[in-house]
Amino acid sequence: MSDDATVDAAAQSSRRTWLIASCAMGGAGAAAVAVPFVSSFQPSERAKAAGAPIEVDVSSLAPGEKIVKEWRGKPVWIMRRTPEQLKTLEEDESQLADPNSERKAYPTPEYAKNRHRSIKPEIFVGIGICSHLGCSPVDKLQPGAQPSLPADWPGGFLCPCHGSTFDLAGRVFKNKPAPDNLEVPPHYYASDSVIVVGEEKKA
Repeated sequence: MSDDATVDAAAQSSRRTWLIASCAMGGAGAAAVAVPFVSSFQPSERAKAAGAPIEVDVSSLAPGEKIVKEWRGKPVWIMRRTPEQLKTLEEDESQLADPNSERKAYPTPEYAKNRHRSIKPEIFVGIGICSHLGCSPVDKLQPGAQPSLPADWPGGFLCPCHGSTFDLAGRVFKNKPAPDNLEVPPHYYASDSVIVVGEEKKA
């Protein structure tokens, strides 16, 4: 073989080696780019956790006390009502816009379609967001006349934005801007003292 042929063969071999190496590196780079791109379609652990059900222990919740937890970015109210507070739920029904929770904008679960809108009469679980414009009502649990409230106020919640009022079962009073009762989220009791919010009880 001539010297020229030897040089040409060596050059071709060198080019093949360079092409193989370049392709391999390009493929590795594409894979490296593709992995985070594809994984971006998967929900993050934080996102999955935000939508996951939450467990709330109510064993230390005193009568008349309310706690607030977060589920799916929403404030969840959990309140243990006193016997006196439960009594007002019967007395105020003539003043309510939807005492039996029949409106469909925020459907009430079947197990909460009752006067107290809860599984256990004393424990109320509701979403603390007004059905008007999404404000968060404030506690006005003390009965009686108060600023922005009627003289016969039974105790409940007031949305300070536009004056909508709700009783202690989250039912809206008549002639208020809010079109619906407060939402009752899916929930069930995992035990006598633990509520799972965000999930229905499995059959």
